[in-house]
Amino acid sequence: MTDDEPTYPTYLKLKELLALQCPLSSPVHPDELLFITVHQSSELWFKLILHELGKLRDAIAAGQVLEAVDKIARVNSLTRILTAQLHALDTLSPQGFSQFRGNLGTSTGGQSAQFRAIELISGLRDPGYLEYIRSQQPLDPIVERAMSQPALPDVFAALLRERGVELRDIYTDDDKRDLRLLAEGLMTYEQEFGMWRFLHVEAIERVIGPTTPGTGGSLGAKALRDTLGNRFFPELWAIRAEFY
Repeated sequence: MTDDEPTYPTYLKLKELLALQCPLSSPVHPDELLFITVHQSSELWFKLILHELGKLRDAIAAGQVLEAVDKIARVNSLTRILTAQLHALDTLSPQGFSQFRGNLGTSTGGQSAQFRAIELISGLRDPGYLEYIRSQQPLDPIVERAMSQPALPDVFAALLRERGVELRDIYTDDDKRDLRLLAEGLMTYEQEFGMWRFLHVEAIERVIGPTTPGTGGSLGAKALRDTLGNRFFPELWAIRAEFY
């Protein structure tokens, strides 16, 4: 092995990575490292999910349905990992968090550009939400790029139109099993993302209560609970009723 050949620490840039967890409490509160690590790692998973969502959208747009089925399976696996992390916050006591919460300043999870981009790519494009996003100036380039690109429900609908297929047909025609697998994968993604939303709200309420304002002047858990009904693929949910 030569001196410039990558090693495990250098390939992963562990020195730089492990230097990024910087508690601000003094003396350092023992729970602040947990809080920072969960949120930093969430951003890493957001980055990977965004990458895979882009690949998924490209596969659907190109009509590569089985490739898209594989991609949505990966996205769902990553989303489950993202959700599982939230359980670590359940071990954060209210009194413990209150002792270093002031160090967060104006920061709030709503400032996560990657999370907003995930929502936009996934299909959250109602006018009120878009107006809210546009009010957050200056817009992060990641968010701007997500807004300028078609959302997953749009490319899926375009695929069905291109093939001359009605949504109901994919559940009744065995020749369209590939499209059914993709649709069900998208439904699973909707559910997995919804589970993340739910557990995120629960984790916040467990630490600061259901009515306490969030950091950065946000409305806290109450506002987040209002988002639990958001749907990326309402047509996929609605089609179920046509069979009864």
